[in-house]
Amino acid sequence: MSEPSSAIESLLVENRVFPPADAVVKGARISGMAAYHALCAEAEHDFEGFWARLARENLIWSKPFTRTLDESAAPFYKWFDDGELNASANCLDRHMGTPAEHKTAVIFEADDGTVTRTSYRELLTRVSQFANALKAHGVCKGDRVLLYMPMTLAARREGTSVTARSQRARAWTFSQLSSARASAPARKTVRASSRWPAGCSARIG
Repeated sequence: MSEPSSAIESLLVENRVFPPADAVVKGARISGMAAYHALCAEAEHDFEGFWARLARENLIWSKPFTRTLDESAAPFYKWFDDGELNASANCLDRHMGTPAEHKTAVIFEADDGTVTRTSYRELLTRVSQFANALKAHGVCKGDRVLLYMPMTLAARREGTSVTARSQRARAWTFSQLSSARASAPARKTVRASSRWPAGCSARIG
C-alpha cells in the first residue's frame, strides 16, 4: 500500500501550441502575432488615439465624435460622448450592398432541434417590419418599450435590434419557456409606454 501524499497532480496541463494555417492567418483581421503586437504597441503609446482610430474605421457615425474620452468626472468616464450612432444600422445596414449581406447573421436552434439561419439582409427586412409595426401603433422616438421575449426565433431575432434601430428606450422580459409552453396572455404582452408625445416622428428602416 502506497503512502498517502499531499501533492496534487494536475492532469489538465496543456502546453502544446497549434499554429493556424497560413490561409487562415492571411484572411484574419489580425494577421498573426506581429500584427497583434503592433496593435498592442499602438495602444500603449496613445490609447485615446488608438480607440479613436478604431471607432472611426469600424463604426458608422450619424454625428462624428470630436472628443474621445472625457475624464472630467472621474471615475465616471465618458467615451465618444458627443458623437451619435445607431447600433442597429451598424449591425445590419452597413452590410447591405456588400458580400456580407447574404452571410448568416443569426443561427437559431429550436427545442425540437430545428436549426434556422437568417442572413443579414433577411434580418434587416424583418427588423424594419417590426419597427414599422411599433411606429404604426404610435410608438415614437424616445418612448419606453417593454418586450416579452419567449424562446422563439422571431423574439430573439427581431426584438433585440428593433428598439435600437428606432432609438427607443427598452426593457426585455425574458422567458425560459418555449412559445408552446408560454401562456397565451403572456405571449400577448407587448406593451409601449403610455407617453405619446405630440408630433413625434421617426425614420424606421
